[in-house]
Amino acid sequence: MISGTTELIAHLGVPTEAFRAPLIYNPWFEARGIDARVVPMGCESADYAAFLPLLFRLRNIRGGLVTMPHKIATVALLDEASPRVRISGACNAVRRDKDGRLIGDMFDGEGFLRGMRRKGRDPLGARALIIGCGGVGSAIAASLAGAGVAELGLVDSRADAALRLGERLRRHCPGLTVSTGTADPAGWDLVINATPLGMADGDPMPVDVTRLDAASFVGEVVMKQAETPFLAAARKRGCQTQIGSDMLYEQIPAYLEFFGFPAATADELRSLSKLT
Repeated sequence: MISGTTELIAHLGVPTEAFRAPLIYNPWFEARGIDARVVPMGCESADYAAFLPLLFRLRNIRGGLVTMPHKIATVALLDEASPRVRISGACNAVRRDKDGRLIGDMFDGEGFLRGMRRKGRDPLGARALIIGCGGVGSAIAASLAGAGVAELGLVDSRADAALRLGERLRRHCPGLTVSTGTADPAGWDLVINATPLGMADGDPMPVDVTRLDAASFVGEVVMKQAETPFLAAARKRGCQTQIGSDMLYEQIPAYLEFFGFPAATADELRSLSKLT
């Protein structure tokens, strides 16, 4: 039930038909007896800069979940941004502090990192190759840099996107080795597909899977299917893999902490989720 005391978490983006967060958060709120709900809000890009500050003037707003196409545009609307936001150049979580200031963070990368650690893989000192330097790839790069990887390789079909991300990483993480341009997965400890490749039937592989080392940890952000052709091929090579939905479930506890709700676990969220 939604009542006059219900706190709102806005889920901001378009199109809303693809939103999955309400089917995970809201069953958890109900099970915990928390009077809060995630509500999809389909704000168009042309209206977003004016809408976001007004949204956070509502008395019963608790926070905002930001998805495409607003993750990058949100950064300029914040009063305070986390290091992950500054490095990635994107934001997917906003809250208002006691002084009315908008505080932003980015949890896509945190979700990927938590999932990897739960599988027993520590990124400290690792060499990581990230294919795709858009919002989610940049967020993963920022979180891996914060977790102490030794080297990041960045590849994007738009060479300037990889170069810009590399510049931000070097500026904020001066001890980190950053390279751009090579998509050869051989020799990397972590290989991450942060592109939409795998969403459509017949998509090419993001890298040459015959070059994957069996010892590599291979991750995916595509959530259309549990195991994409890329992950299936990596698993056949002997690689440990992580499906895209792991990142989704693992980042939600970080969101809840950011918004000031009680702690949750990914397993608890999965058990209550209404996703089919």
